[in-house]
Amino acid sequence: MTDIKEIIQSPVFAKQKKKLHKQQIKDLDKAVKSVFNDPTIGDMKVGALQGVHVYKFKSKKQQILLSYEVIDSMLYLYTFGSHENFYRYLKNYLQH
Repeated sequence: MTDIKEIIQSPVFAKQKKKLHKQQIKDLDKAVKSVFNDPTIGDMKVGALQGVHVYKFKSKKQQILLSYEVIDSMLYLYTFGSHENFYRYLKNYLQH
C-alpha cells in the first residue's frame, strides 16, 4: 500500500463539486477520505480504463461512482456521478 502525500482534483471534478448541495459535498468528502485511507477500496477497471479505480458510495439514497487513480503517492480524482453514462464520460475525459 502506498502512502498518499497529495490529492489532486481534475478540473471536471472541481466544477462538478461546486454544483452540489452541502449534504452531497459531505458525502463526497467522506468517500474521498475513505479512498485516501485505503486506495484499494475501489474496483480496478480493465480495458480502456485500465489503472483507474471506481469507488461506489451513497448520497441522498442514490448510488454515486467516484473515479480515481493513485500515481507516485498522489491521488488523482477524475470525476464522479450516477451510473448513467458514467463510464462513457470517464473514457472520453481520459482520452483527451
